[in-house]
Amino acid sequence: MRRLILPLALVVTALLAGCAATEEPYVERPVDVLYNQAVNALEGGGYIDAAKLFDEVERQHPYSVWATKAQLMAGYANYMANKYDDAVISLDRYIQLHPGSRDIAYAYYLKAISYYEQISDVTRDQLITEKALKSLEEVIRRFPESRYARDAKLKIDLTRDHLAGKEMAIGRWYLERKDYLAAINRFKRVVAEYQTTSQIPEALHRLVEAYTAIGLTDEANRVAAVLGHNYPGSEWYIDSYQLATGQQFRTPEEEKKKGFLGRTWDWVF
Repeated sequence: MRRLILPLALVVTALLAGCAATEEPYVERPVDVLYNQAVNALEGGGYIDAAKLFDEVERQHPYSVWATKAQLMAGYANYMANKYDDAVISLDRYIQLHPGSRDIAYAYYLKAISYYEQISDVTRDQLITEKALKSLEEVIRRFPESRYARDAKLKIDLTRDHLAGKEMAIGRWYLERKDYLAAINRFKRVVAEYQTTSQIPEALHRLVEAYTAIGLTDEANRVAAVLGHNYPGSEWYIDSYQLATGQQFRTPEEEKKKGFLGRTWDWVF
């Protein structure tokens, strides 16, 4: 047994020595040197290296005035590297530790943008979109007079339109499968919660379709009237009016040209 233990101990010692040889030794550097290296990496497009160097500033000199700035800059470098999760972690830490900083508005804004940049296609889960909306609203609530709030308001409109688009996609899916009650609930939610978005005309038209399909003619006519009052020139209103009255406004040739994509394109642009 002793003959086996001795070679094993030598192997372990050799492995540890090898790890120590490859491990980069810790070298403390002056704070201004570290910070300038980080800034140079950032300006040169080396965002990942810059983020690591900014983190190193805080690690080596946690009580210096540079450490506070480095926390925020690490978040920015991670954002520029498209490492949004790391950016949010850095920014959350900065917000928690330095709520009275003069750059705190920018930290909240950059966190919101880190979520906003991750908004995905409406066919996918919209959890990130909801986080983006919440963070953008927080920027406006906390810093209503800042330039960040003005930009956040524009992005909120696009974010809400995206969330409404997700509801519309689900509603259309139910409608195609003749699950009319489920479809109606989705379209009504769009009308109730996303009134300022570009999805409203189609949502109203789809309600007319669903109500007509289950025989609720009065409801269909009422929604068609709302659509006509608010969007009289919309292609969606023409479709709803034809559906509710049975009257044909377009020629057969025009009807073939005006599919779903064509109507959506007209409304958006």
